Amino acid sequence: MAPRLERFSSPGKGNGLRATARIRRGELVYCAEPLACCVSNKLARELCHHCFTRRESLLRCSQCKMARYCDITCQKRAWSGHKRECKCLRSLLPRIPTDSVRLAARIIFALLTPSQSSSEELYTLEEHESHLSSMSEQKRQGLSQLASMLQLYLQQEAPHLAQEMTSALPPSCREPLGLIAKVTCNCFTISDGELQEIGVGLYPSLSLLNHDCRPNCVMVFEGTKLHLRAVRDITPEEELTISYIETVSLTTDRQRQLEDQYHFTCHCQRCESQDMDGLMLSGEEAAWRSLKEALPRLEELQAEMDWQAVLEACSRLLSPVGGAVPDENLYKLRMTDMALDASIHLGQWEEALEYGEKTLPPYRQYYPDPHPVHGVQLMRVGKLQHYLGHMEDAMDTFTQAYEIIKFTHGNDHPLTSDLLRKLEECHAEMNQLSSSNN
Repeated sequence: MAPRLERFSSPGKGNGLRATARIRRGELVYCAEPLACCVSNKLARELCHHCFTRRESLLRCSQCKMARYCDITCQKRAWSGHKRECKCLRSLLPRIPTDSVRLAARIIFALLTPSQSSSEELYTLEEHESHLSSMSEQKRQGLSQLASMLQLYLQQEAPHLAQEMTSALPPSCREPLGLIAKVTCNCFTISDGELQEIGVGLYPSLSLLNHDCRPNCVMVFEGTKLHLRAVRDITPEEELTISYIETVSLTTDRQRQLEDQYHFTCHCQRCESQDMDGLMLSGEEAAWRSLKEALPRLEELQAEMDWQAVLEACSRLLSPVGGAVPDENLYKLRMTDMALDASIHLGQWEEALEYGEKTLPPYRQYYPDPHPVHGVQLMRVGKLQHYLGHMEDAMDTFTQAYEIIKFTHGNDHPLTSDLLRKLEECHAEMNQLSSSNN
């Protein structure tokens, strides 16, 4: 157990984690393996279900036909956790349960295997809040449907599980609805180095971390291992906080999302001051309202991966607003980001770079502390500059990215290594260019 943090009672928030010693910006505060985790269904064919590595060619489980692995080594290491899941998956084919149902089942299987359960956890699954009593009837009904699916999913193993679950599982976790509610309120989205969602996992001790819209810590992942890093200097007894949500949103939208999903009202300094709302709504409302109204449909097209339609719509909507809406406007920034993603997927590099460079000044304003989202965006733009031969710009952008990533990911993270390689390539190519000119 890391000695620099401890559980405490956080005023107005319930349980929390605080520092027991001074923690400097960029320091690794805590590392955790999940009690249980699973690859996201939408990436089930692209990622190893054991180490979460993305590969073009993966071995497929011959029985359930769903689980995939890098090689026989990953498959063998995964078997203790997969063998029960495998039977459940086979029984439901061709249907596949949701990520939260698969995670809930994996949590049950992990708790029934004592060697996989950590005795050092600061926060047990029994203590995790389900928030069932404070949920709307509509949300409760949605969770009830997931609970029914969990029961159906476990049916194949049920005769063997019933007695084990009674003796090994905490009382509040034996009932499917309570377990599903705990999972949806407390699980973490697992992301790759570039912050793309790849799975979900439960990290019991880190569920103690409370939310702040401008937190002093961030989480990044290396495979399924969660790294908690400080992004500001933290004093002894100061509470450690993370952001549960994407913070580049209006105060009312952030608070609504936190209330709907996590069942609390945020009273952090950013919410009380609403300090960024004016910047997010800058420009002429008559001009940016069309952007706001178009975003839901664009998000649907993005989910469908209809990149040509996304890019055409973004270009059509962004062109007329021009200087009437600054790049910092929330809706213009979201649409510019969509246009960047679409351009990259379509291989339209010059267009992608144009959109990407427009996002950097707003990112700098909205993520004032070292933040992985800002660092990764700089890396994306730097790669475009490098590919298009804008070496000096790429060198400058990669250097800015490193000044962030070294704090948020640490020097040992694969993303940091990739970034340092890019810097070396730029440096070598600029030297070569200089030599040939002389």
